[in-house]
Amino acid sequence: MKNEALLEVNRLHVSAGEKEILHGVDLTVGRDETHVLMGPNGTGKSTLGYAVTGNPVYTVTSGSIVFDGEDITALPVNERAKRGIFLSFQNPLEVPGVTLSAFIRSALEQKTGDRLRLWDFKKKLKETMGLLNMDESYAERDLNVGFSGGEKKKAEILQMLMLEPKLAILDETDSGLDVDAVRTVSEGVRLFRERTHGSLLIITHSTRILEALHVDAAHVMEEGVIVRNGGAELVDEINSVLEKMTKEDYEQMMIEREQYLKEEQAQEQEDAQTIQVYLWTNALYETYAPYIQSQLPDVNIEFIVGNNDLDFYKFLQQNGGLPDIITCCRFSLHDAAPL
Repeated sequence: MKNEALLEVNRLHVSAGEKEILHGVDLTVGRDETHVLMGPNGTGKSTLGYAVTGNPVYTVTSGSIVFDGEDITALPVNERAKRGIFLSFQNPLEVPGVTLSAFIRSALEQKTGDRLRLWDFKKKLKETMGLLNMDESYAERDLNVGFSGGEKKKAEILQMLMLEPKLAILDETDSGLDVDAVRTVSEGVRLFRERTHGSLLIITHSTRILEALHVDAAHVMEEGVIVRNGGAELVDEINSVLEKMTKEDYEQMMIEREQYLKEEQAQEQEDAQTIQVYLWTNALYETYAPYIQSQLPDVNIEFIVGNNDLDFYKFLQQNGGLPDIITCCRFSLHDAAPL
């Protein structure tokens, strides 16, 4: 018997700027199900994940997104997160000035609307980090700053296990990881399904992360539309094709994929016409804003002023990512983090 629908994407068209990326996507994910989305680079897989989570960079021009029986197409990213949608980033962002522990605690309090008892939170955090073989010291380090690629991905899975969303979208979570790291991340994903029965939409090129999971449905996307739907047998079919490739062919495919991602990121930076500068306090704004403007006379600058870590977390949710420059009370301008 088919499970009740949790996520329903109906004839979804999505654009970034003037370019349409998704051209009428239909996708249904049931409760307590694991779905896999595969396909070539640049076909819109990540865009679909961003659209579902409400990233403001992407505009829904037609179609709808229904989650848990509610049309969320027009909801901002923070409201979708509160309703239980989580996205694990393909390239996790570094957040100077906000510790991993503080970030997760703020997210939990935003989700529940209640203050958490520090002792209970730290106990659960310690236990969950142990499941992922994470060093406890990472909890008090700035989020993803100085983390290895594997530790960044573990931190994403840690957030998922702590937040216990109804739907987790994992965007290339196994990308760039060695065999041991993939095994640890895969175990974390399996624990999420086992403990919470939350649904999964896994966007991947590799099937390594799927080895410990039961796959309910698989989809293949090409040129902004889903062209094939099937069950676990579709994953096996793609696996058999990969297995027939020579080591050299596979390595070349991965090199081309990494090159594509780099070019995509470079293009995003080139297209940016406005930079955002986040200033942690009004005092920083009064001190540094005139100086920054004088140093960047030909750049359109948007200043955002906050007062505390929670303001910064809200900004991240609404903005869908980091600003271009961050200045914090514990950093000088020369230590600001340009991205």
